[in-house]
Amino acid sequence: MTKLTEADRDYWEQALAAGGFTAVPRWSTEAGTDLAGYELALPAETGAAVVRQAAALGSPVEAVLLAAHATVLAALSGEPDVTTGYRAPDGGAPLPCRVSTTGASWCELVERSTRAVAGLLPHRGVTATELSHQLGLDHVLFEAELDLAGAVDELAAGTVLRVTASREGDGFTLGVRYRTAALDAAAAARIAGYHRAALTQFAADPQAAPVPSALLSAAERRLQLEGLAGPHRELPDRRFHELFEERVRVHPDAVAAVHGTRRCTYRELNERANRLGRALLERGLGHEDVVAVVTERNLDWLAAVLAVFKAGGVYLPIEPGFPADRIATMLARAACHLVLTESGNTATLDQALSTVPDVRTLGVDAAHDRTQSAEDLGVKVAADQLAYVYFTSGSTGEPKGAMCEHAGFLNHLHAKITDLGITEGQVIAQTAPQCFDISLWQLVAALLVGGRTHLVDQQTIMDVPRFVDTLADGRVTVLQVVPSYLEAVLSDLERHPRPLPDLRCVSVTGEALKITLAHRWFAVRPGVRLVNAYGLTETSDDTNHEVMDRPPDGERVPLGPCVPNVRVYVVDDDLQPVPLGAPGQIVFSGVCVGRGYVNDPERTCAAFLDDPHRIGQRLYKGGDYGRWLPGGKLDFLGRRDAQVKIRGFRIEIGDVANALLRVPGVSDGAVLAVGGESQAQHLVAFYSGPQPLETDDLRGHLGKALPPYMLPSAFQWLERLPLTANGKVDNKELARLVAQPQEPEAAERAPHTPTEVRLARAWAEVLGIREDEVGRLDHFFRRGGTSLSALKLVIALDRAVSLKDLASHPVLADLAALLDGHEERTSDPRAVPAPPP
Repeated sequence: MTKLTEADRDYWEQALAAGGFTAVPRWSTEAGTDLAGYELALPAETGAAVVRQAAALGSPVEAVLLAAHATVLAALSGEPDVTTGYRAPDGGAPLPCRVSTTGASWCELVERSTRAVAGLLPHRGVTATELSHQLGLDHVLFEAELDLAGAVDELAAGTVLRVTASREGDGFTLGVRYRTAALDAAAAARIAGYHRAALTQFAADPQAAPVPSALLSAAERRLQLEGLAGPHRELPDRRFHELFEERVRVHPDAVAAVHGTRRCTYRELNERANRLGRALLERGLGHEDVVAVVTERNLDWLAAVLAVFKAGGVYLPIEPGFPADRIATMLARAACHLVLTESGNTATLDQALSTVPDVRTLGVDAAHDRTQSAEDLGVKVAADQLAYVYFTSGSTGEPKGAMCEHAGFLNHLHAKITDLGITEGQVIAQTAPQCFDISLWQLVAALLVGGRTHLVDQQTIMDVPRFVDTLADGRVTVLQVVPSYLEAVLSDLERHPRPLPDLRCVSVTGEALKITLAHRWFAVRPGVRLVNAYGLTETSDDTNHEVMDRPPDGERVPLGPCVPNVRVYVVDDDLQPVPLGAPGQIVFSGVCVGRGYVNDPERTCAAFLDDPHRIGQRLYKGGDYGRWLPGGKLDFLGRRDAQVKIRGFRIEIGDVANALLRVPGVSDGAVLAVGGESQAQHLVAFYSGPQPLETDDLRGHLGKALPPYMLPSAFQWLERLPLTANGKVDNKELARLVAQPQEPEAAERAPHTPTEVRLARAWAEVLGIREDEVGRLDHFFRRGGTSLSALKLVIALDRAVSLKDLASHPVLADLAALLDGHEERTSDPRAVPAPPP
């Protein structure tokens, strides 16, 4: 092994201190360790032009080749600063070479490449493996290499791609050597083509900036813009409610919906909606007037939604329990002057209405007014007419109302019916809150095919065993929940197996579906399809469905292909397609794209654009980041902004932080989303002020401005918030503090009794933390516990405690004392079983 000199060590430590590992995006469905190759000749005239332009710049051709290679790697990785292995023409081992492509013209990029090589060459007396060993590095330094010596040795262990450029006179032949487990033959050919396109750009105009989108061939652009779109499907020239009316005529006496012990037939539901729709028209409801529906999730809610559509209005869902300020904001922003509501539980609505002028209310009991005609209304509603407005979180503290049209709404219903296999007589469980956009398809999709909607109340949802019993008793065939809730259902089924003979399909949405959860599902219910659904409120809900009959082969669950009539592009900042497999912004086009944000032109203009690839079509960019996978499936990589999804609800962290800063006694604050593979994502609030505040007081103040799903699950007081060198809040330091409870000395914190020890194990399991991080004085909900993790704890303890017990005894020592009391009364030593290892 060649030992690094002091000069070598100084150079490499400084060069590698900048970091920056550049990954080559995978595009292969093969396994194994085979190698393959591909060659592509550069046209003679292009090669001559490259040589000529390099000479004019006074630069070696090798620097041009490195500049082209860096441009390709930047496009493939989505990172402007790239690290590649570099082997000089006179040989030697490939070593890491870092080049920045940011803001450079071709000639500037060639100059940077020249300097990078000039700095590297005097320090190349070692191999990459020796370099890692002597510097104490434990990671691969590069995955791609540019080999200008034409080496024939095998690829190094961490290398998946080698690019060569052999020259004869002015002619060049580009070679690609690759691992078939990382790239297939088509991907290798594309990468060779990207290099040829980059050199062609340089030869044409060295003063111009590289154009990454121009690296793609015409065939690849066509594939991305046309071939990966959902299939075209003609939609019926009728609206949803008109198709429902057709179903009423086919089977009027079939049961349309069930809620508890109440049920209604297609005829009864239609007549109620018609009477209520007429009452709306009598109160002056006009074209695209917004109607807020403020009811519990029940049969009256269903009739009210249908009535709004039949009367040509725009449905605005508002939950009765929302804070008055938020209700008032939604009504005002939507310019809503008519509210459908029910008697009882209207305190916050009444408070909100006292601050919003010119808003009238109508009771849903008008649906039972026999003096109204029960005939269909026959109001003309166009496909491009507004159907509904759903409010989502906004970074300014103001919620934004996404407007979607009837065509997109109907297209989504048909996609659900097709991909989830919904047919006549089947039962769909309606489980989502009204403010969650998936609630709408759950409510009405069955009505298009002669199926039945089964509304499941919130108390049942919060009791997992009871919920599973409801699925069985209600003969539910199709269910959609967020993955974290499905995990709770699975845990119950694993501990207490019971048949669900009618269940045919479960869809998950709102959160990333972990591959481990998919494997668990098929282990427990191998005959029930699992559908990973993805989409945004602004795109009429889900745009992609991954329909699975078995667990996926890879390490992640893809989002699936586009549903019919929907186009998804993965693009750069100029809305141009990035190479297949490369990361980029996920943007949407087609019938799914909504009209914008209601009465909010500034935010509408920022997110809803003209589709540059299809004249006359709208395009929506929502901040998600993803890539295409082989087979035309989309893969989600994360968000590019401060929005997160928690338990299926999209939350903009700035919305919560702004509310926190308005709490008396809070001088500064920040909110962080934490969680990972073993812990459900949740919000933690940090704040500074004269003194710590009671958590209940903080929750109370925030609860006046935010709905429950936006409330942080934990609060930490700091004398001052940590800052980075440039004065911004240091989120990394805050994340580190999350796992550090503010508790007494370790000996005092440690669990004392056997029951406390067993409880600490159970808490650690459901909260996704180490057992030694759980103290006897810890408060379950202040350690990040949520209603869902509380359910998981009850299941883990085999229902030895109830949710009510946990709510009244959230401190571990208190809960252990309660359990010890239970054990004494039952004399059952198994009352608190240890969780499975």
